[in-house]
Amino acid sequence: MTLPSADTPLYNHTLPDIELWLKQQGCQQNSSELNRWEIAKASWSADLLLETDSLVVRYLEASDGEDIQRGFKYSLSRQDLEDAIFAGP
Repeated sequence: MTLPSADTPLYNHTLPDIELWLKQQGCQQNSSELNRWEIAKASWSADLLLETDSLVVRYLEASDGEDIQRGFKYSLSRQDLEDAIFAGP
């Protein structure tokens, strides 16, 4: 499967495209909540929620032990989302 170009807004991706993209970034789908994805990097970890109108990222224990939550509209390009989300908190 080939993803649309990186400058394509995420809302123009199919759900299988979004799932493939998340897998390519190292995310794992939660088996009981299929809209929840998890990622663990060396210096941070996060939950990603595929909501109706946005992608919500919660960086776990990112700031003095507190979670940081950010929301990103699907109108952003996949590249912009990738740059913002996977750079970490």
